[in-house]
Amino acid sequence: MEVVRRIYVPFITVATIANAVGTAVIFGLVGIMNVDVIARGFFNAPLRGVVEVVIFSLVLIVFLQLPDVVRHNRLTRSDGFLVLAEDRFPTFANILSRGIDLAAAIFFALITWTMWPEFVESIETCNFITPPEFGPAPSGDFWADVSAAFDRCEYFGTPGIFTAPWWPAKMASVFSVALCSVIFLVKAALGNRNPVLVDDGESPV
Repeated sequence: MEVVRRIYVPFITVATIANAVGTAVIFGLVGIMNVDVIARGFFNAPLRGVVEVVIFSLVLIVFLQLPDVVRHNRLTRSDGFLVLAEDRFPTFANILSRGIDLAAAIFFALITWTMWPEFVESIETCNFITPPEFGPAPSGDFWADVSAAFDRCEYFGTPGIFTAPWWPAKMASVFSVALCSVIFLVKAALGNRNPVLVDDGESPV
């Protein structure tokens, strides 16, 4: 179990960093919306593509912060029965809690397996490495070729207003659910919804 705890440490670090990035996206989104409100009210010139930016940002926010939500047991879960059972039947409650976490780990792993082909297909549309089937061949100018590759990507939004490649959002989604699966698996293995990192007196995470 000590090995599991130590393997768990880098995953916790990644989840914390992802949560911080998601928080930064929230602040950025708030800033964009405030600028849009001011531009509409004072200059009658709303920012173009704000709706698309909000939709795209919400996907990133939800999935980037999800692993840390799972780590802190903040994911919506009806555990009233477990709370009652822990007082009278602690062994049964522990087994049931492990089973629920294991089922959640399997569920998130299946989501990862389902979403992975969509992410790969989305990033393949950009032809970052392989020559494109249509359009001009790579010119040899790195930045020009990267810009052309982003233009080829499967995109989200409205052409002429706001477009963004879909693969970063899909990558965040796949990364998030895969990390959630690992965290749930660790919780099931350790039999503790708040597993400690090491046995040196550290507080539970």
